[in-house]
Formats: sequence, C-alpha cells, structure tokens
Amino acid sequence: MWARILMHGSTTMEGQLLEGFMEALRDLPEMQAEFSGAEQLNSAGQGHDVQVDLRAGGKAVTLLIEMKKDVYPRDVRQALWQLRDSARRSRHPGQQREPALFLIARSISPGAKELLRNERVGYYDSGGSLFLPTGNIYVYVDKPPPKGLSRSIRSLFSGRRAQVLHAVLQRNREWFGVKDIANQARVSPATASQVLTELERFEWVVSRGEGPGKERHLQEPGALLDAWVKQQAVMRPPSMRRYFVPETRGEGLVEKFAEACAASKAEYAITHEAAGQRYAPFLSTVSQVRCRLPDGPAADKALGALDARSVDQGANLAIIEVKSPGELLFRESVNGIWLASAVQVYLDLMRSEGRATELAKHLRQERIGF
Repeated sequence: MWARILMHGSTTMEGQLLEGFMEALRDLPEMQAEFSGAEQLNSAGQGHDVQVDLRAGGKAVTLLIEMKKDVYPRDVRQALWQLRDSARRSRHPGQQREPALFLIARSISPGAKELLRNERVGYYDSGGSLFLPTGNIYVYVDKPPPKGLSRSIRSLFSGRRAQVLHAVLQRNREWFGVKDIANQARVSPATASQVLTELERFEWVVSRGEGPGKERHLQEPGALLDAWVKQQAVMRPPSMRRYFVPETRGEGLVEKFAEACAASKAEYAITHEAAGQRYAPFLSTVSQVRCRLPDGPAADKALGALDARSVDQGANLAIIEVKSPGELLFRESVNGIWLASAVQVYLDLMRSEGRATELAKHLRQERIGF
C-alpha cells in the first residue's frame, strides 16, 4: 500500500514523511532501502504501519515502522508496546536477524527523542532528525525541531502562558486546580487549562480526578525550569534603558532606588545580580542594578528623583522593558526591597554575562531547590 502510494506521489502527511525518510536513507553512503511486505501493511492485527529492508556494508536489517503525527514522552511508551508486540508476532522460526523498531512522526519532542535513544529505538521527523542504531549501522542526525513544534514550545514560555508556568513553579510542592492557577497567574481558565495540558504531554505534570475537580501536580520542576532556560537561549532578550546615577553604587543604589520608587508609588522588581545577592549572597561586589519598572509618570518621577542620566556606557542602573503587568507577578519583598521571584532572577541571570551564571547556579541550589 505505502509503496504504491509513494510510486504515484503522495500529498498526505504520512506519504510525505515516508518519502523524506526514504530519501534520507538513500542519501547515506552504501545504503540500500526498499519497502517490504507491502501487501500486508495496515492490515488488521498488524502492530506496525510500514516495513522497510535496509542493506549496508553487506549486512541487512528490517525496520518495523510506526507512523505518528506528534509524539511526546507519554506517546513513546504506547508506540514501543505496539512495536515490540509487532516484532514478536512477526518473528518466524529460524529467523536469524531481529527486526529493528522505528518511529516516524511529523514532530517528536526533545524529551520523546531522548526516551527513544535510551531504548535504542530509531526515529525520523519532518525536521530531518534521524536516529538509526541497528546492527552495524549507526546514524544520528540532530536538527532543530520542525517549525510547528518550535513555535508551539516557544509560545509555551512567553506571554500569558509563561505566567502560568511561573505560577506552577511557585507551587511545585502542591496539588492545584485550573481555577487556582488561573487566578494566581491572572489569566483565563482556558489559558491555564491549555498550558497544563501541554505540561502533561511533556510528563512534567501529573493529574488526578476528572472534570471540574481535576487536580495537577508538578512532578518535574527541574526539567521544566531547564526547558525554560533552553528556550530563552533562542528568544530575543528584553530591551533595556541604561542610566547613570551619580554618587551611588552597589547596595547603596538598591536602597536609594527602592526609596525613590516608594515615594513616587512606582511598582518595580529588582532582578539579576542585585537580587540574586539578596536571595543567596555569592559575589563580592555588584556594579550594576537591573530592574523591571513599567513606563509611566510614576517611573519618570522616581528616575528624576535619582537624577538618573541616560547613557550608552558606564551605566550603573538598567531598566528592563516591561510589556505587561504580568511580568511583576510573584515578586517578593525582602527587607523592604521588592525583588523579582527567585525563579525569575535565575532565568535572568542565566541569560546574562560574566559571573552571573555562577550566581544563578548558587541561587538555584540554595534558594530554589530544584
């Protein structure tokens, strides 16, 4: 069936994926790849979708292939069960070589790829990633995720969805409902539900119950935070306005800035090194104070009271662009100073320079704890 479809040119997602996969195989040195058992494909009782015979370096191997649309970690286990059951039923008496298990999908999440590699199961996705660990053949081509998956993952870590992630990380030891998280993150229940469903797909969150009473628990806070850091690396950093405040530096500037904001009733959140030092002291000195301060008359009044002068070089105060009030959620008052949450400070430090990443790791160990 699949062989006939490809011979006539397929416009289906499955057909296009198979075409790409077969081309990728045939582009490999001394590799021959052909469909086999086509008359039985997709028949009742068949645990795999496609069967391909490979020959390389004088040795042959048969691939039992499962076709999927989008694959996340929780999908891998079901696919492996189906493939292994198919391999068991496909084995003939006296057969000398074991068939190799393989999965083809439009998109395969990073966590799912790692599970498949650990199980020595091959895979191919529409982005061109290829893993083939069979017999004397070993191929590993790692390419960026397909655009659709990349956009989906990136959107999870930005805007209102990121506020939901932040709320979930803040409650990493608790069970919570959709409405609880929606209220805490200041988003709609629909947005909170969508994000929590995505987190379940990645197996970072587990659930119990059904319907309105359904609750979730973050079982992999470290994995979620690591994924957030990775996404930041490919996202544009927020814009900053740089200022020089005369006759003030380090801790003195933090205190003076907080007093000016309090007097002008400007909301703010200190972050980066100045905040990291207050949560978990590590550095000997801090040369610049960075904070989130929404634009407006109150912010202008505070900066004016500091006699802050806009500069291109030699800044000791940096104001991070704030696009929505949600960016100030979860801030904490520490000894009268408003600091961004420890999670937000960690994320900011991890995309900074100098010894900031050392402070970030220290903060995560001493304050965040996962």
